[in-house]
Amino acid sequence: MSIIPLRRAGMAPRVLAGTVLCALVLTTAACGSDGSAPGGAAAGGAAASADPSLFPGTKPTTSAPVRVAIITNEGGAAISQPETTAAARAAVSYANDNLGGIGGHRIEIVLTCPTREDVATARTCANKVVEAKADALVVTSTGLGATIAPIVTGAGIPYITANGATAPELTSPASFVWTGGFPSILQAWAKYARNKGYRSFTAFVIDSPSAIGAAQQLGAPAFKAAGVDFTIATVPAGTPDATPIVSAALRRKPDAVAVIGESTVCISVIRALESVGNSADTLITQPCVERSVLDAVGSAIDGSQVATPYDVISKDDPEVRRYDAIMGRYAPDTPTGGYAGIGYQGMMSFIRAAQGIQGDVSPATVTAAIRSAKNVPLPIGHGITFSCDGTALPPLVSVCSSSNIFETFDHGKATNAQVVALR
Repeated sequence: MSIIPLRRAGMAPRVLAGTVLCALVLTTAACGSDGSAPGGAAAGGAAASADPSLFPGTKPTTSAPVRVAIITNEGGAAISQPETTAAARAAVSYANDNLGGIGGHRIEIVLTCPTREDVATARTCANKVVEAKADALVVTSTGLGATIAPIVTGAGIPYITANGATAPELTSPASFVWTGGFPSILQAWAKYARNKGYRSFTAFVIDSPSAIGAAQQLGAPAFKAAGVDFTIATVPAGTPDATPIVSAALRRKPDAVAVIGESTVCISVIRALESVGNSADTLITQPCVERSVLDAVGSAIDGSQVATPYDVISKDDPEVRRYDAIMGRYAPDTPTGGYAGIGYQGMMSFIRAAQGIQGDVSPATVTAAIRSAKNVPLPIGHGITFSCDGTALPPLVSVCSSSNIFETFDHGKATNAQVVALR
């Protein structure tokens, strides 16, 4: 594995503030996004015509609630995604109205705390979760899990999220991460390259120590095991024209290239790949399908494959129909094609995994229920299931599934969703 050293260009402060979140593990990505209209237009219609069996009206049967806290990334200068909270709340409302809550217990949201994606507010939010005596914490998305998770799990409260970012999230027995995130994406790409018979693979990675470190520590071993030469080319955030960087990297004649970064890196690299006439397979991560990127790069994205933990494009999939119907009824003004999915997946996975709760409700019984759940259908997961027994992606014992969804872009829209399983 090699790294191509490159000159650092100017970096916008707002972009730099979000580097860890957007580039390291892609937790705020517009997974499977096709730039769809807000949910009020699309999902509302889906709710009106939804299968009545999706709304059976099953109410909770016991008086003791499951007390849940939510931490979200609203209000930050660089990143603010209230739609993830709206989607998580929609899942709770749906469960209380139609699934009997969790194991017959009503779900009570005791706290919603926005971190603004800075360490101080993240620490404050974590302490508030402990003070609220929550039975569980659901994090919609954050790059500050290393701050939040130790405080919460140290108090015996399970830490739950759809996509983890840091060692405390990924390796704690009191943490549950429904999808494999960036680690599993890198392994999936290595498997893909091996199966294609590729000899070399170049990753254009945002020039952030955390992102580069993750690519080195997680990507390099996976590609080495696959027998594929792995090269990292760094791209500073905010680079207006990545053509010199891309041209230098392509002199190595890689069989495939990948783009790992936030929207400015995606725009700059994808445009440069088109301008130099790239013929290698192009793989991208979810920030590269944000609406701003799609508008900026146009047809240059066609033919690229995006790796994503969830699918909102397969309208014939029962999970997608359920998602559209729930959002249409409980969050009709929230966009469904992008960031909302991560909040929905995080909360609905928790609701499904904890259904077997036994005895008095407590952090311990919630944890036991999740740990004992097997082959739980991953919401909007295109048939993926998860089990939180620590075996999905060793040594990351908190990860409950290692599969990813690959989608191909055609005329600016994601199509042909397919599951790539590592096991």
